[in-house]
Amino acid sequence: MGPTHTPMESTPLHNFLKLLLFISIFCQCPTKLSAVSVPVFPKEALPTKFGYLPVNSTTRSAIFYTFYEARTPKTSVSQTPVLIWLQGGPGCSSMLGNFYELGPWLVSSPKYNVKHVELKANPGSWNRLFGLLFLDNPIGAGFSVASTTEEIPRDQHAVGKHLFAAITSFIALDPSFNSRPIYVTGESYGGKYVPSIGYYISKRNVKLPLSKRVNLAGVAIGNGLTDPINQVATHAVNAFFSGLINEKQKTLLEKLQAQAVGLTKAGNWSEAADARNGLLQLLRDMTGLATLYDFRKLVSYDEEGLVSKFLNNADVKKALGVNVSMIFEECSDAVGAALHEDVMKSVKYMVEYLVKKSKVLLYQGQFDLRDGVVSSEAWMKKMNSWRQIDRKVWKVNGKLAGYVQKWGSLSHVVVAGAGHLVPADQPVNSQAMIEDWVLGRGLFASDKA
Repeated sequence: MGPTHTPMESTPLHNFLKLLLFISIFCQCPTKLSAVSVPVFPKEALPTKFGYLPVNSTTRSAIFYTFYEARTPKTSVSQTPVLIWLQGGPGCSSMLGNFYELGPWLVSSPKYNVKHVELKANPGSWNRLFGLLFLDNPIGAGFSVASTTEEIPRDQHAVGKHLFAAITSFIALDPSFNSRPIYVTGESYGGKYVPSIGYYISKRNVKLPLSKRVNLAGVAIGNGLTDPINQVATHAVNAFFSGLINEKQKTLLEKLQAQAVGLTKAGNWSEAADARNGLLQLLRDMTGLATLYDFRKLVSYDEEGLVSKFLNNADVKKALGVNVSMIFEECSDAVGAALHEDVMKSVKYMVEYLVKKSKVLLYQGQFDLRDGVVSSEAWMKKMNSWRQIDRKVWKVNGKLAGYVQKWGSLSHVVVAGAGHLVPADQPVNSQAMIEDWVLGRGLFASDKA
């Protein structure tokens, strides 16, 4: 008889055959994976227009944009309002707002395949009645291009200048854009960007012929950082009365808040920003919260990074006209560093100016501990245009949606059941809010003041 082998023995051929069997059963070959892991970007989800808007005629710096035309406008195209969305950060991409919050198509990941990213229709999209323009602002954020890091804005005047160049370039793409009312909206650090471009437009318009003016009709700020010196002083009391810290912790936080305020008053901008960051980190450590942006959440917004996964796919970049070699980051460290000394500077005076020139909407999700209701009202009540008037209960489809205060051109909304990213938390209600505000309906009607 020839040699015999026990079941535990093996030959080189036997080992090779077992290896092939193991690979066929357990290995997920890259060629097969690509068929299910490539993000789905259906043609109907492509923006109406997209590309780059130059901000400097002598450099290659440009702001990336995506524009979605209104799906069911109530007026002719030439009279249909256009909403502009500016993300916060500083340095975060407005593609986060586009694909995670208020755009017509949002990223989604099936539970059975978390590596697969696809798009699903958003019932709360803000382009139902209006055109919707997302700008990756400032240059260096998202897919926008900064020719050098030195060209990235260091203050809000530079931000406004670049945005004005981008917006006027966008308007020039289509003659119908000249007459369309424009509403600039945004959230978080957009609480500075939105007033800045609104203020810049208003000041420039008076120096331009009618045909060259930007038809600014209003601005809207969600959970904004606008007047840091007053907002930074609210975190301790907000967390204390939310039941998240005790009296001893509140006292410690108040001391740190006072330090941040003192540094701000002294004009030590970098140290003041560092003091605010340290204060917020300590608050998070004290509370053990996953995020201060919504104290209900057990995980942060977009914890899985679906927006980045989607936009870093080569096919998606090609579809959007973006250089495939670009690496998409939700938030740019370079932009954050460039605007570090801008963080604690106030633009409250710009909001006060805009209240006299256009409609202004300030809204906050009720569960935000960073830039929420208490934080925002701290500076709002210091505006000359603010009045202590009754809140009115706001309902959408017969259900409580929040509370509205309106005085002349200024509206304030507390959005129930929402945190920092209001459109992500309450898509349908935020859609109703922005539509009613722009169109002057319901609690936003002029005769309700």
